[in-house]
Amino acid sequence: MMEVSGIIMIFDTLLRLKFNVRKIETNCICYSVFTRAQLRFKRSVAINCHLILQQSLAQAALAEILQRGAPILGFDAGCDPALNATCNWMANIPDETNLIHMSIPGTHDSSTWNYTQATQNSLLGYTGSITPAKYFQCQEHSYFQMLNGGIRVFDLRVALNPGNGTIGFYHSQALLAPNTRLEDVLFGFYYWLDAHPTEAVLLSINYEGGTGTQDTVAFQEQLYNILSGDLATQYWVQVNGTLGTLGEARGKLTLLQRKRIGIHLDPEDWHDNDPNITLVYNTVNGTEQDYYEMDGLPTSASAAENIQWKYNATIAHLQDAINPDLHPDQLYITFASSEHDTDGETPRIMALGNGTEVPGVNQKILPWLQENKGKRFGIVMLDFFDSVPGVVEAIINA
Repeated sequence: MMEVSGIIMIFDTLLRLKFNVRKIETNCICYSVFTRAQLRFKRSVAINCHLILQQSLAQAALAEILQRGAPILGFDAGCDPALNATCNWMANIPDETNLIHMSIPGTHDSSTWNYTQATQNSLLGYTGSITPAKYFQCQEHSYFQMLNGGIRVFDLRVALNPGNGTIGFYHSQALLAPNTRLEDVLFGFYYWLDAHPTEAVLLSINYEGGTGTQDTVAFQEQLYNILSGDLATQYWVQVNGTLGTLGEARGKLTLLQRKRIGIHLDPEDWHDNDPNITLVYNTVNGTEQDYYEMDGLPTSASAAENIQWKYNATIAHLQDAINPDLHPDQLYITFASSEHDTDGETPRIMALGNGTEVPGVNQKILPWLQENKGKRFGIVMLDFFDSVPGVVEAIINA
């Protein structure tokens, strides 16, 4: 009986933390001890070694990109559909379903989950002294946690990162992660969609004013190049000006955009802080409720009054969305998010209440969503999306 000594493969990978696969130096040394009968397999062994090396390089490059994106993406701990109804909730919806006829949960100012006061203090060298962090933070879970928690619409606010000219993440003047690039975060979405091909994700990517940077032609060109490169064509729905069916969007990103790429939500029709905004969507009207600042109330108004005003605007818009005789083919986007900083009502207070006798918008809309289970809500954008258990499940009719 022939004795086979086996194959010893040693991979010595030297990673230069440049996040560029061309700058990764890797030495792969394959030592093989063969019997005479196995010599003819040496070529196939060398090929296998090369393939393993290429896979190792790709995995290392992806790991470094995800690490750089972690202040926004977080880390993907995985999700078991057997235990969590929100993991792959779109899997049970027929392919021919139009996206505009669905109920889809989203998050407002999605990138702010990690923006604590400690984060703000660490970035004072970039921003100087600004409004306390509690007025900027609208979420408390990462992108990967949102995806696994059922969120399928993300609100990304971007401008130039200081010092390096890349596109990064902001909420007004609050810089969120100076070393994270938009490309890094998009790679995170691609990575997640590869593992969840039944799902469709919609992104709103918009320049954020108040950042101290300019929305220049160069910025727009950089954004366009990111969204239209070779890799992007594999992961973005390549249709301009229309929302199609779920089947067409599965495993891909769809752009909701106020600029003239993606789904066209024209900035000329975007009236800031309007409770009922009418937008042109694919030659039909779409409506959005984004009444985020309770400026109709006096500065002395209580938390209960502020929350009730926002709740009323939210429910009024949702009532229109569920009415099959009103605008059945409109795109409805309802923001349940808000704040009133002149009163000290932070996004957390508006969403979750003041911690005593006053419930927030999220608590108040839950019974209404449950009572109207099975109806079309459209896109519902939330702050602190899972702090009230059952809200996401009520939107997706789980």
